[in-house]
Amino acid sequence: MKQGLEEAEGRKGSPVPSQAQQDYLKQILLLDENPRGATTQLLADRIGVRPASVTGMLKKLAEEGLVERAPYRRVRLTEAGRRIAVEIVRHHRLLEVFLFRMLGYRWDEVHEEAEALEHVISERFEQRVAEVLSHPERDPHGDPIPTPELALGEDRHLVPLARLGRASRAIIRRVTLQDQDALNLVERLGLLPGTEVEVADSHPDGVSLLVAGSRFLVPRLLASHLLAETLSGSASSDPPPGRKAGRPGIHER
Repeated sequence: MKQGLEEAEGRKGSPVPSQAQQDYLKQILLLDENPRGATTQLLADRIGVRPASVTGMLKKLAEEGLVERAPYRRVRLTEAGRRIAVEIVRHHRLLEVFLFRMLGYRWDEVHEEAEALEHVISERFEQRVAEVLSHPERDPHGDPIPTPELALGEDRHLVPLARLGRASRAIIRRVTLQDQDALNLVERLGLLPGTEVEVADSHPDGVSLLVAGSRFLVPRLLASHLLAETLSGSASSDPPPGRKAGRPGIHER
């Protein structure tokens, strides 16, 4: 059975983490996908507070046994902290699917609503939502939804479009953006998850794509947030001139 928020109250006699504490745990988990990991400055930027506030919160979370400091000022979740964070992510991404499929929200609107609701839904409500949705595996942006047992799948097989070489063919699986204008642009370009694309050419400032018979240039920053599954027989990944290959920073979902 799932043991995340449910077992938090019994840990060292402590109450369930506050909403603010849950937000920190979730962001630390999501920043694990960033090559630099979760640092004080990255957490401050992501949450929108001063580094001193982050330091104070991390001290409290460490006292609760939910985080630990790692070398080079990185922060890591303990097993207890990770389970809480993964459960919040499960709530969030299930809610995004529910809002999108059942309530008619656009994919660029669901994040803000899910942020407000993820902390307050009960486990019974979560289970009912999952059942109604036939247990989806991904949210509208392609982000993996943790299982009821709190297993969070990894997308290490996915490659940013910005790293694909010429003549590469791939299917977009995940869009790691939250900005509404950027999501609207992705939708207008027809680059939604499930779309097959071919790299016609790669330039330092962008990637030229062939999509459903149309060709257009996608800015490299945007292409770095479009994660794709390469198709068999496709050209290998090819970082642009003067840049090193690397995973993009994953936004807060």
